[in-house]
Amino acid sequence: MNAPYFNQIDGAALAAAYPLGDDFTEGVGRISRDALRALQEERFRRIVARAWQIPFYQRLWGAAGLAPGDIAGLDDIEKIPVFDKADLMASIEAAPPLGDFHGIESAPEVRPIVHTTSGTTGAPQTLIYGPRSRELQNLLLARVYRLQGLVDSDVVHSVYGFGMINGGHYIRETILHWTGAMLLPAGTGNETSSAQQVALMARFGVTWIVGFADYLKRLAAVAEAEGLTLGADISPRAISCHLGLEDRAFLSAQWGGAAIYDWYGVGDTGVIAGEGPDQDGLYVMEDAHYLELLDIDSGRPVAEGERGDMVVSVLSKDDLYPIIRFNTHDVSRRRAGHSALGLSFDRIDGFLGRSDNMVKLKGINIFPQAFAPILESEPAFLGEFFCRAWRNAAGGEGMTVEIECAAPDDTALAESFVRLLRERVGITMEVVLCPPGALAAKTGIESRQKPIRLKDER
Repeated sequence: MNAPYFNQIDGAALAAAYPLGDDFTEGVGRISRDALRALQEERFRRIVARAWQIPFYQRLWGAAGLAPGDIAGLDDIEKIPVFDKADLMASIEAAPPLGDFHGIESAPEVRPIVHTTSGTTGAPQTLIYGPRSRELQNLLLARVYRLQGLVDSDVVHSVYGFGMINGGHYIRETILHWTGAMLLPAGTGNETSSAQQVALMARFGVTWIVGFADYLKRLAAVAEAEGLTLGADISPRAISCHLGLEDRAFLSAQWGGAAIYDWYGVGDTGVIAGEGPDQDGLYVMEDAHYLELLDIDSGRPVAEGERGDMVVSVLSKDDLYPIIRFNTHDVSRRRAGHSALGLSFDRIDGFLGRSDNMVKLKGINIFPQAFAPILESEPAFLGEFFCRAWRNAAGGEGMTVEIECAAPDDTALAESFVRLLRERVGITMEVVLCPPGALAAKTGIESRQKPIRLKDER
């Protein structure tokens, strides 16, 4: 019988190895790049050794001609083939229901924890953690929240969903285990209606909101519809969300001037990078992750300042499911220059789109997620949109963008959106204006962690 969860965790040892709060900002966050590299090397060798015990890696690395001993350290990392969700799904299909990418059989004493992804870009994928790697996820996210200014007196409202997905559980554990803040775990609009959520915010005096920017914009509109004044009835001092390409000023203005902070991670890895109070890029948690940015087409490292796929090796996951060169297919780029906070960790721009959700039209790479800040420059835009790529009978290709606005019959407004997208994206697209709420079924804004923004019908 596996030991209970907390019997497999030494919280003090975790916090010593991966400090948070002042111990982070005044300690490991300021060590020299040489010392950081040495720490990464030590942790990388440990996860490589664990990976060689797991059938998935034995098969993947063996097919690339690698044998134990060929990977001596990070200088050898480019010898290792990358993998992505498709490889994990193939593993699950071949050996249902859990696949063979984990080491459950070789570590029977470790209690497995199972979730799934949201299935935003396809069928849900199984996620597997051990207690230690799970708790490290929680600790590292708490590190990011505390770096952004979260304190024990804060009242936190979370709109991350529960169920099989990791999101709501992960945030709940982070706040309760590693901070002293009060948590309102509201979940999605399906779990706690949007009207109920804004009422709770007002009643409990919420000071901090966490979630996805898309749904938070929706909540702001609902609050106004319910007669609540943002900045008075609901007055959060900060929002920590997956901002990506969303307009920071737009979201802040919606919520009465709240400070907006960004962070990035995926289900398999947990938090990878988070913004600090300087709001100048997201600090990569380099003591726990080794992040590469690789060219979308060639798979080679990109030059500084260029966009590339984020490929991550999780240096802290050495219990059940080590992650080495996982291609998230999320695109970002590194920031140049020095940290205003004096931290030595690298910074990235955050989420700039998905390479596997990119549409190429007329030779231009189009990331639908990038449309939000473009559309927000038009005051009539109500926050919701949906893109459809199509091919006609003659072989011509194009994109139709459906946009929610208060005046769906305004021909001049539609033409204004067409001009705006042409100027900012570089091609002419069709625009269809829709009344408020018309796109909810297509985007899943009330029920999904991440709304659907693209359907490629070609």
